[in-house]
Amino acid sequence: METDVLGLPYERHTIDLGSDDEGPVVATLVRRRAANPTRRAVLHVHGFVDYFFQTHMADFFVERGWDFYALDLRKYGRSLLPHQTPNFARSMTDYFPELDEAARIIREEDGHDQLLVTGHSTGGLITSLWAHTRRGRGLVDGLFLNSPFFDFNLPWVMRRPLMSMVLAVTGRYPYRKMPVANLGLYGRSLHHEHDGEWSYDLAWKPITGFPVRMGWLEAIRRGQHKLRSGLSIDAPVLVACSTRTFRGRAWHDDIRVSDSVLDVDHITRWAPGLSRQVTIARFDGGMHDLTLSGKEVRAEVFREVGRWVDAFLPAPGTPEAAIPPAPEDRAGIATALEAAEAAVENRTTDEADDKSGATA
Repeated sequence: METDVLGLPYERHTIDLGSDDEGPVVATLVRRRAANPTRRAVLHVHGFVDYFFQTHMADFFVERGWDFYALDLRKYGRSLLPHQTPNFARSMTDYFPELDEAARIIREEDGHDQLLVTGHSTGGLITSLWAHTRRGRGLVDGLFLNSPFFDFNLPWVMRRPLMSMVLAVTGRYPYRKMPVANLGLYGRSLHHEHDGEWSYDLAWKPITGFPVRMGWLEAIRRGQHKLRSGLSIDAPVLVACSTRTFRGRAWHDDIRVSDSVLDVDHITRWAPGLSRQVTIARFDGGMHDLTLSGKEVRAEVFREVGRWVDAFLPAPGTPEAAIPPAPEDRAGIATALEAAEAAVENRTTDEADDKSGATA
């Protein structure tokens, strides 16, 4: 590990992922240790046009006794190399090797036996598919999805038949840019030089984003289709999103209190199909990245995450809550209940016999 760009106490480790058609590929694992040794760890995965800079999220977990890790995926943030197309991938499974290696480092090298994975937006889609594919291996103990990218925020005719037609025509040109303009409204709502409160590297997270490539679009579409068909993640899942979607194309203050990227109803529609244990939490006034919402809202988000973690991911070694015996399991009660049931059965039989004799 070496010192990260955020400075101490943040460290980073570069994961060598070989090469693809553009050349060498790496991912970057960022780490911040808790004050005291712990067996619990969090692994955060960012969204599209994003990287890890949300140090207040690390503060929250570290103060609760968790070691915090964040993974800048290949071609994002710290892992973006000069020869690469920013944020490009041909499949959501492209990211599985760095997720596998991050989990191995956290569990085997750093000695953790409890892992909570958090994923925002595209990171929520990726981690859901990864957790489903790696089920049964004891890698993921819980999954927190912050406004996950389960569907495109478009009318049905555009996100289904029209998109299929477009991708069928352009499928041979994965690096071709999709002819859409990012208005930068969400970026403006975040960065402190515009209408937001956050400071981050605009080279890694530009206000107007990076161009959307056809190959990436097809990869997202395939991943979403698999997710919407139903997953079997063998860990509890918390899915969180705003209560409102903003659909305007010009700046409005509502952008600061709603999801201006995704349709929140899509998120709640598809969430129950992830696992047998899914909790859905919606936050009034939440932005697309709930942890970057206004102060009061993000405080509510972290409180809810804390309650959910306490309920579904108790610290290793925490004794299980004793289950009180049912009344029929207590000494003497079972005999009394059996006697009462027998009396009812006898009375019912006698009444039936009386009726039978009266009508003979």
